[in-house]
Amino acid sequence: MNILFLSTWFPFPPDNGCKIRAFYLLRSLAEAHRVTLVAFNPNPQDPFTAPPNVTVYPVHADPFRYVRLPQIIKYLSPVPLAFWRNKKMEAKLEQLRKQEQWDAIVALEVMIASYALRFADIPRVLDIDTALSYQLYERYQEQRTRTGRWRAWISWYKAYRYECALFQRFPACTLVSSAEVMSVQAMAGAATRVEVIRNGVDCTHHHPGLAEVRPNTLVYNGALTYSANYDAMRYFLAEIYPLIKQEVPDITLSITGSTKGVDVHSLRLDDSVRLTGYVDDIRLPVASSTLCVVPIRQGGGTRLKILEAMALGTPVVATSKGAEGLDAVAGKHLLVADSPSDFAAATVSLLKDDALRRRLATQARTLMEAQYGWGSIGQQFVQLVEDTVLQHG
Repeated sequence: MNILFLSTWFPFPPDNGCKIRAFYLLRSLAEAHRVTLVAFNPNPQDPFTAPPNVTVYPVHADPFRYVRLPQIIKYLSPVPLAFWRNKKMEAKLEQLRKQEQWDAIVALEVMIASYALRFADIPRVLDIDTALSYQLYERYQEQRTRTGRWRAWISWYKAYRYECALFQRFPACTLVSSAEVMSVQAMAGAATRVEVIRNGVDCTHHHPGLAEVRPNTLVYNGALTYSANYDAMRYFLAEIYPLIKQEVPDITLSITGSTKGVDVHSLRLDDSVRLTGYVDDIRLPVASSTLCVVPIRQGGGTRLKILEAMALGTPVVATSKGAEGLDAVAGKHLLVADSPSDFAAATVSLLKDDALRRRLATQARTLMEAQYGWGSIGQQFVQLVEDTVLQHG
């Protein structure tokens, strides 16, 4: 088959969670079919190498540029600004439409999904990842003031109405977590197939022993430019880290990823906290750390940062929200704690217990190999696309 692959994220290099997912699903499709990739690429100067059997058409535009418009425009817009269409993307697809014929269309994330509707006669698969309305409803529930709840409800309702209409026009939709299946199925209707295609990790590329482990070192492998990561570190540094330092005075913390445009002055930083900035190989700071901490409190989907740490043999302490959607068992594959005192206690106990760290790391690595390799996950995704085309007739 010849497949059109629309991606919100340009997957080269695969250096954040969304890019990683796009890269491995794209590569899996290309192992069995010809693929045309059309993706937003706001940084055209970055060199890249596409997988075999993939033709790449970058669109040099920022898909997120509209979300920075003034608040009044966000309020008046009938749909979230993230879903506004981009003229450069429309022009590129119109040009290719005259040159190519596709047997199926795959859209990666809701932001780019509307462009797939331009091709009404071609079977379509939407990889939702995690629905915006699902995340916004959680934000609405967290609000404590009347004004905050009203604003959050409006944002949720716009996304919910838009996504309902969108999902119903795709024969198949995929999610990374079973937690969202019931809500998305209700939004999409019985005619749409909703299936979980989980996030994965390359267990060959990520393996234990890549670096010497430094004692009493913590790592958070998530860029602060993403709001859920920023909230996690602000919470951790203010309420959890001081408790850990009381028990382990020589503890250090590394936070990886870009800090461009981030208000780091609002974080409770000290000399024991290192902001690494962008790193070329995220495996090394994770593999060299004693523990990976994931104090996530918001957002949806599953955390690639946990999968990568487990594959690398780095034990994990996470909140229930951070471990959401993973088939990992607390006490067997990782430690789970939600209050600041419990999270700090779990971290300290793991820092001081070599045997427990080894046991968690070994069992977590076994889980990654058995259930989270991109090879089997990619095959499942390819099968779904092929089934959708066959059902379309």
